[in-house]
Amino acid sequence: MPPQKLLRPLPSLTEGFTSLPARLRPYHSAAFSSLPPYPEAESTILSHALSRVPEHGFTSQALSLGAKDTGYLEVSANLFPKGAFEIVRYHLVQERRRLGERVQFPSENEGGRRLGVGEKVRMLVVGRLRGNVERGVDGRWSEAIALMAMPSNTPGSLRELARLSDEIWYLAGDTSVDTSWYTKRASLASVYAASEVFMTQDKSTEYRDTEQFVEDRLRDVQTVGGWMGNLGEWMSYTGWAGVNLARSKGFRI
Repeated sequence: MPPQKLLRPLPSLTEGFTSLPARLRPYHSAAFSSLPPYPEAESTILSHALSRVPEHGFTSQALSLGAKDTGYLEVSANLFPKGAFEIVRYHLVQERRRLGERVQFPSENEGGRRLGVGEKVRMLVVGRLRGNVERGVDGRWSEAIALMAMPSNTPGSLRELARLSDEIWYLAGDTSVDTSWYTKRASLASVYAASEVFMTQDKSTEYRDTEQFVEDRLRDVQTVGGWMGNLGEWMSYTGWAGVNLARSKGFRI
């Protein structure tokens, strides 16, 4: 094992992005920097901490063990400014970046049927939710949601949710540049957030009820407004409808 080291404070994940003038900020995922969002040392610690989550949850203990596993002093975990939320955010970023590799669409040249943008969006949403299962954190995701809902963590959580929504539309082949760009992303973000909440209480085999929930919610959104309409109406409809539908299933939200 390498000698124990003390880690420097972790800089803000969004430091470079938010400092750009609005006219220079990227609007599609392809425009985001391809550089790793965390320095190598921090990424290694967080990766090991994430592997501890199934047993220890999204906790400071998992973060400390992650530091210890990589040869750093356990006290190094205290230098992550957001504590256990850094594990959550690391997972969100890594799974978003892997989404294009995880979900592969059938090629028409290989005999696959032509998929519409809506079907690709559904596959990508389900694929991202499966990422929680593959990493073994699905049983702990209610803890992640609680951390994301903390006032000090909400801005970072919403920012990453917006980037995930953009990533999904981009990978699905959406190229819109009109006002629907905003309404599509707002509505999809609401659907995804509601689906994560639903999934934390889904007891069905291989989360089949969650997959049906995603399909139904996306169909509802398309039926009511075809991804268009007023942003305020969409925020109201998708947010409350998702919560109310989950409540109708007997879930406490």
